[in-house]
Amino acid sequence: MADFQAYFFHILIWLIPATLILAFFKSTRAKSHLPPSPFALPIIGHLHLLSPSPHQAFHRLSLRYGPVFRLFMGSEPCVVACSPKTAQEFLRTSENAYLDRPRNSATVYITYGSKDFAFAPYGSYWRFMKKIVMSQLLNGATIDSLLHVRQDEINRFIKSLSQKAKLGEAVNLNAELVKVTNNLISRVLLSERCSENAGAADDIRELIFEITEAMGTFNFSDNIWLFKSLDLQGFGKKVKDIHKRFDALIERIIKEHEEARTQGLQSEGKDLLSILLDIAEDETIEIDLTRENIKAFILNIFVAGTDNSAIIAEWALSELINHPNVMKKALEEIDNVVGKNRILQESDIQNLPYLQAIIKETLRLHPPVPLIPRKSTEDHTIRGYHIQANTTIFINLWALGRDPNYWKNPLEFRPKRFQEKHMDVRGQHFELLPFGSGRRMCPGTSLGLQMVYATFGTMLQCFEWKVGKEGNLTSVGMEEGRGLNLPRANPLVCVPVARLDPIPLSINQIMG
Repeated sequence: MADFQAYFFHILIWLIPATLILAFFKSTRAKSHLPPSPFALPIIGHLHLLSPSPHQAFHRLSLRYGPVFRLFMGSEPCVVACSPKTAQEFLRTSENAYLDRPRNSATVYITYGSKDFAFAPYGSYWRFMKKIVMSQLLNGATIDSLLHVRQDEINRFIKSLSQKAKLGEAVNLNAELVKVTNNLISRVLLSERCSENAGAADDIRELIFEITEAMGTFNFSDNIWLFKSLDLQGFGKKVKDIHKRFDALIERIIKEHEEARTQGLQSEGKDLLSILLDIAEDETIEIDLTRENIKAFILNIFVAGTDNSAIIAEWALSELINHPNVMKKALEEIDNVVGKNRILQESDIQNLPYLQAIIKETLRLHPPVPLIPRKSTEDHTIRGYHIQANTTIFINLWALGRDPNYWKNPLEFRPKRFQEKHMDVRGQHFELLPFGSGRRMCPGTSLGLQMVYATFGTMLQCFEWKVGKEGNLTSVGMEEGRGLNLPRANPLVCVPVARLDPIPLSINQIMG
C-alpha cells in the first residue's frame, strides 16, 4: 500500500504544470508574516516531507526552519511547535485561542459525531464533562477506591509471568502488558475482566487496535481538496464497520448494566459506567448526557488507557536492558526500600525516586503520544508570526525531549537527571509534557502513572529479563514503529527468570 501511494504521488507531481508550482511558491513566499515554510507542492503540500514518521520529520524540519514553522497536509494548513518556549506560548500564554482539537472523518464518526470528551469542541458540553471527570470519575477518592483492583491485576500478571518463568517460556511483553491494562480499564469502567471471556477480550482488544489505527491513518479525503468527495482508500467503509462493531459491543454491556440496576443487583462499589448512567438519569444537571455521549466517553477511556501504559513500561524495560548499570541501581533501590519478602505496593512509590526517574526519562525519550494536536479558533500571533483561525497546531513532544537547549546530552538515557533537577510530568514543565498541559491535558494522568510505576517496579523486583525467544541476546533494538502512540518497531520478547523464588506468599493467597 505504501509503495502504491508513493507511486501515485509521483504521478501527481509530474502531471502538474511547472507554472502552477512557481505560482504556488510565489504566493507562499509573499506572506512573510506567516511562520517560515519549506517549499510546498501543489495538491499534496508537504506530505512528501513527512517520512519516516511525522514527529521525526517535524523535528528535522525545525533544525532548518526554527521552532515554529508552517506546513500543508495536502490542502490543510498546520503549524508545528518544536521547542519548550513555543509550546508554552501555545498551551499556556495563549491557550484560549487553541482549546479545540482538530477532527478528521474517522474521529468524528467513531465518536458519534464528536460527542466524546477527548475530541469534543471546546464549549459548555466539554466543560461539563471535564467537571464530571475531575469531580466524580477520576478524582482522588475514586482512584484510591480502585487500589485493590489495580493491585489484583498486578498480582495476576506476576503469577502468570511466574508460571512462564518456571517453564522457561518467552513472553511478548507488549501483549502481556496490554492484557493487564485492558483488564484494569474494563474493571474500572464496567466491573468485569475482559479476559474472563476470551471472545469479549479478543473483540475489545482488536477493536481498540483498529480504532487507534484508524484515528492515526492519513486519509486523502480529509486532507486533499481534490479527493473530498471520494473514498479512494475505502477508508470510510472501514470506519463505519469499526463503529458498528464497537457500538454493538458497548450497547450490550450498557443493557446488562441497566438490567442489573433495575433488579437491584449492582455491586457495592460503582464502576464508571454506573456513575455515568446515574448522571444521565439526573434531571437536575445542566447538560443532557445522552447514550451516545456515554458510549463515546467509554471509547475515550479504552483508547487512552489500553496501549499507552503498556508502551511506557515496554520502552522502560528496553532501556534498562540496554543500560545494565541503571537496572542494577533500580534493583538496589527496590531491595533496600521494599525488600524481598513482600511485593512492591503503590504506597512504596514515594520512597522510590530512582524508579520514578526511570519512568520520567522514558517519557522524555519515548512519549506515548508524540504529538499534541490543537486547532486555532481565532487569528492570533505567536512569536511575531500570524497564526490563522482553523489552523491545526502540532506540539512536538518528541522534539521537546530532545532539545539541546534544555537537556544536556539529550539522546543519552540518564534517569539521574531527574534526581539532580526536580521536574514533574503533569504539564507544568514545558520541556516534558507526556500528558499534555492546560485545560485539555489528560485527566487520567494520576491513575496512569500509578499503574505504570507499580507494574514496572514489580516486574523488576520479581524477575530478571533475558532477551529474545531463547534468552540469549544482550541488547534490544530501539527503533520506533508506526502508530498514534509511538510503539516499538518490534515487540519486546524476553524470557522471565524468577528473582524472588518463591513469589511471596501474599500473592498466592490473594490469587488463590
